[in-house]
Amino acid sequence: MRGNVVGHAADSIPGEILRGAGTALHVQLRELLRSYISTALQPGAPFPSERDLSARFQLARMTVRHAIDSLVDEQVLDRVVGLGTFVSRPKFDLQVKLTSYSEEMQRRGMTPAAQVLSFEKIPATARLARELHLEEGQAVIRFRRLLLADDEPMSVDENFIPAHRVPGILDQPPPTSLYNVLSERYGLVMEWGEDTIEATAASPSIARLLKVEMGAPVLRIQRHAYVSRAMVDYSVSFYRADRYKLWVPLQRPGARPRTTHTPSSVNGV
Repeated sequence: MRGNVVGHAADSIPGEILRGAGTALHVQLRELLRSYISTALQPGAPFPSERDLSARFQLARMTVRHAIDSLVDEQVLDRVVGLGTFVSRPKFDLQVKLTSYSEEMQRRGMTPAAQVLSFEKIPATARLARELHLEEGQAVIRFRRLLLADDEPMSVDENFIPAHRVPGILDQPPPTSLYNVLSERYGLVMEWGEDTIEATAASPSIARLLKVEMGAPVLRIQRHAYVSRAMVDYSVSFYRADRYKLWVPLQRPGARPRTTHTPSSVNGV
């Protein structure tokens, strides 16, 4: 049924290919498709198949594929193996900073929300003890959340804080902004941090929370945040790779800082 709907959509694409016009056929098709996408389709919408487009415009499949490949390269369309081609969703620039997720989403005109998955005290495992510079078994506060924007899941964040740094934190409801609580209630203002960013595949639990396919690409960001020289927060976040792209400013050592275009930062803290 879905294939019939998409096939019908190919017949409704306006415009015609002008042979002998001096512009390559695949370029003409690419621009017709681009216009159709921008005016008639929503992000995430399924896109007609190469076969349907070939029949609609009376073009060879190779010509149609060339046009679609160009739009995929431009991130106008996305190919999903086994499912088809879809209109790309806009990707947010992920400039990693010690900033508030809620404030950033509001600045973008989106409504932020968080679903608390766990807020508890646990003994530090060997890994957590190593990451937080603690003794194994010391008490750690675990705060795990699903972060959303306009009711759509964006990332899964898990923070670990030495319990002795935040006495009584579990006596209150889970914070809406963790870093604000650390700053205002405990005087712990994050001064600097170190992030490790890597691409990985969504595990079954992460895929279920982010509403992506199991094994879909996600960005994994591991953070160590400090107050002075003291480790205060260790976190691991999983971002949907279809909604974020990484933006990294570069400068040659010793060069004078220049004013550059700065995309907005996004981080779930």
